Amino acid sequence: MTTPDPLAPATHCVHAGRPHAPGEPVNPPVVLTSTFAHGGEHTYARESSPAFAPFEEAVGALEEGRALVLSSGMAAASAVLATVPAGGVVVAPRSAYMGVLGLLREASADGRIALREVDLTDVAAVEEALVGADLVWLESPGNPLMEVADLPRLLAAARAAGATSVVDNTFPTPILARPLTMGADVVLHSATKYLAGHSDVVLGILVTGDDERGRGLYDAFHHHRHLHGAVPGPMEVWLALRGLRTLALRVERASTTAAVLASRLGEHPAIERVRYPGSGAMLAVDVRGGAEFAERVCTATRLWVHSTSLGGVESQIERRRRYPSEPDIVPEGLLRLSVGIEDVEDLWRDLSAALDGVATA
Repeated sequence: MTTPDPLAPATHCVHAGRPHAPGEPVNPPVVLTSTFAHGGEHTYARESSPAFAPFEEAVGALEEGRALVLSSGMAAASAVLATVPAGGVVVAPRSAYMGVLGLLREASADGRIALREVDLTDVAAVEEALVGADLVWLESPGNPLMEVADLPRLLAAARAAGATSVVDNTFPTPILARPLTMGADVVLHSATKYLAGHSDVVLGILVTGDDERGRGLYDAFHHHRHLHGAVPGPMEVWLALRGLRTLALRVERASTTAAVLASRLGEHPAIERVRYPGSGAMLAVDVRGGAEFAERVCTATRLWVHSTSLGGVESQIERRRRYPSEPDIVPEGLLRLSVGIEDVEDLWRDLSAALDGVATA
């Protein structure tokens, strides 16, 4: 589909990657094959497949770049790390998604990279750490502490230092932020979360710019996907594209609800601190009484699903320090909340009842 005017993200969600020629199906079909007859565009599904193209086209349109889908968010992170030369320097948040931090710390312990962990809210410290760096990993809001970083300034500093910049845009989604337009080299999503939106697939995706640097990174990521077998299944990609069609509506609804809940949680006696970046559907709270009371809140809810992950239509709640690999700067009583699309009053009644039980225990 072509248009002389740029389309809004909500329109891209619906139309990007969708067939429009006469006689074509409205939805792209699931392509279930591992190999192709010689002589055409595709040869073997580990290298490329028409099953991937519609989803990649849609996410690329949303992020204003070129997208490559991989088997998981961690596969995407591994592909990025593989571009760092042996002994190269990586700058990363001291608190970020624990899987990525685990990957980086393991590579550092093995001597594969030199890791510099920083507080992303301290711009001067990040700029200092960028001297001689090869890669900088950015999250905003951070997971799970919800810190907000000055992305335009940090991305400009990374470009000036000659460091490749990657922004994990899983929390904001391209509905709320498009880091490539701010100067990022790479955008990463755990498509398992908001992009797919229904807690039924595991996927990752990388998006690069269309300049020479971006094209080089895309080729490197594609080579990594092919050589390391980090290819997604066609059914998962199809489900993710179907979920993406409602991304704008889901983010709008969940974000509105999250703002209401953040305000009310700030007045609850069981809550010591609300960590809310001011937009989006993710927030965190520090529960008075530490780990024991936080766990009791999780097990007392009826609608809020006590589970890991985030970004689904259902609201989820979890004490993050239940995992030994979570950074120790995360408070023991911190609960991460992924707000879904349920009725706000139902969610509040369920959560406040659980908190009331803790507060009066």
